[in-house]
Formats: sequence, structure tokens, C-alpha cells
Amino acid sequence: MRSFKLVIVALACLTVVAGGCGKKNPPVEPQPPVVDTTPTDPVVPPPAPPVDTSQPETLNLAGVYFEYDMYDLKEDARATLASNAKQLESNASVKVTIEGHCDERGTTEYNLALGEKRAQAARDYLVNYGISGDRMSTVSYGEERPADPASNETAWAKNRRAAFTVR
Repeated sequence: MRSFKLVIVALACLTVVAGGCGKKNPPVEPQPPVVDTTPTDPVVPPPAPPVDTSQPETLNLAGVYFEYDMYDLKEDARATLASNAKQLESNASVKVTIEGHCDERGTTEYNLALGEKRAQAARDYLVNYGISGDRMSTVSYGEERPADPASNETAWAKNRRAAFTVR
């Protein structure tokens, strides 16, 4: 029986040795990633909204002038403001500041108050004409920003005004 055991052990060893010594798999070479080379449509961004290349018309907003110690609009001031209103109607996105100015006569406080009344008179005219009050602001400079620094009636007449600044 011993020889029978020996034969079985020998066969088992041969089986293990023969099975374990099989052909080895070659090492796996790393492969480059698969890239899809199928042509695709290029990514096209959505069209940009049309650009408004039209320029607003050049505004020529003229100032209006007042009599000494007054803020009432004279007839020529009303005509000037009507022209300004037409320009503002044609340029609905434009906003303006109306500046009230005075000549050097009177106290600083008085001239600041008078300048505000002049600017407000011009604004009120434009609002009554149909221009939105949201598009206009007022400021008074009193006598601080003269158009003509001379001290005579000609200079004073130039300084008593409401001027327009586009913002």
C-alpha cells in the first residue's frame, strides 16, 4: 500500500508542478486613452444681441437767463426750454442736471436759494412739457460758478441763469 500512496503523492506533485508551471501571461502594456476622432460640429456660441450703433443725436441744451432777483421764465426762456424738451424727447435715455446760478450781488444763502428756484422753474417747465421728472435733477451753485467773473451788468446778466449738464 505504500507504493500505492507513493504513486498518488507523485501524481499529485506532478499535477501541481505541471499546473503551476503553465505559460505566464505577458505583462500588460499601458494603452493610451481611447480618443474619439469622429469629427463633431464646432461649438458655436449663441449670437450676440444686436448692438445699437446709433449714436444719440448731439444735444445742444441751451441755458436760460433771468432778470435780476427773479426766477420767472421770460418768453425767450420758454422758447429755449421748448427746444430743450424736444431734444430730450428724442433722446429718452438722457438724464440732465439743471444748475441754478446767480450774479454776485446778495448773500451766499440768498443766492443759493434763488439759484435753486431758477433751476426748479426750468425743471417744472420741462415736466409740464412732458419730460419725466426722474430724468432731471437740480442743484444750485448760487454765485459760486459765474459764467463771467467781471463785476458789471453785462457779466451779471450772463451769470443769472439755469444751465443744463447731461449726466
